[in-house]
Amino acid sequence: MNDITLNPERAGSGSQQLHREQLTRERTSQTQTQQAMQMHSAKGVQCPHCGTMNEPEAMFCASCGNPIGMATCPNCGAAIEPDADFCETCRHYIRKDVCSFCGARLTGHEAFCPECGSPRGGIVCPVCRTLNDFSFCKQCGTPLTDDARQLMERVRETPEFKEMQRLATEIQELEMKIPYRSEREVLRDQKNIKLRERVLKLLAEDRGVVNPVIPEPANKRMSQEEYDAKKQERLNRLADILEQMAMQPQAKPAQVRNYAMACKPQGVRLAWECNFKHALHSSPCGCAKPQMGGKWIILGNNTKKEIKDDI
Repeated sequence: MNDITLNPERAGSGSQQLHREQLTRERTSQTQTQQAMQMHSAKGVQCPHCGTMNEPEAMFCASCGNPIGMATCPNCGAAIEPDADFCETCRHYIRKDVCSFCGARLTGHEAFCPECGSPRGGIVCPVCRTLNDFSFCKQCGTPLTDDARQLMERVRETPEFKEMQRLATEIQELEMKIPYRSEREVLRDQKNIKLRERVLKLLAEDRGVVNPVIPEPANKRMSQEEYDAKKQERLNRLADILEQMAMQPQAKPAQVRNYAMACKPQGVRLAWECNFKHALHSSPCGCAKPQMGGKWIILGNNTKKEIKDDI
């Protein structure tokens, strides 16, 4: 009987042989696994979200419904998300089976939407003459359909919008004021105020008014610090309301576009920040997937943020 424990060389040789055999089995197993995966991939596409195998031409997962791969814009050929209804490259609405104005289903052959009556070729804005695929003008924000006008009226009656528009108006009025920029300007303005009071008092006394009350100037100037504080306080309050009115994900892209446009206050520079790519758009009309939601944000005069589709 040969005992390998008494023969170190033979023991080492046997260990190496076992190691080589194990490596060979592992390589064979890996090769077979790769071949199986290749054959499996040839038969279908695996969903990156849930792992389900789908048909090779499938654009959406049959199990979880998420998009599987990229599609192609029928207008310009750019790569787009399968569930996008708007191409951000050529800026065209690309869905033929969904009304861009209300989100109703179409057969693809109607000249007008049977649900809202909007024309398939778009609507020209009566104010700025821009051709639009959506219910609000992407250039000036004018509502273009009866439903859009009614939605805007309802939104503008809400306390949130009234407060938001009031703040936007106050910010616009502040931006038209010129604050003091030096002590010299303050002293000069004080002299002008005293001169004004003296002239008005003399005129009132000439008319027989005793101890006339001189009203303060309507456009009273303020210091740069006071100006900045007032403006920032209003900007912060406006930003809070815009955050509260952020759009949550919706089933229909048209719902988000229409409501967001109806909520936009006038008088301040805003951009639409989408939840799709967190890009900035001039409005949700320029986003490929507004159904993911988003919000209006305030842009300063010297902002470095770029609006992706600035018109």
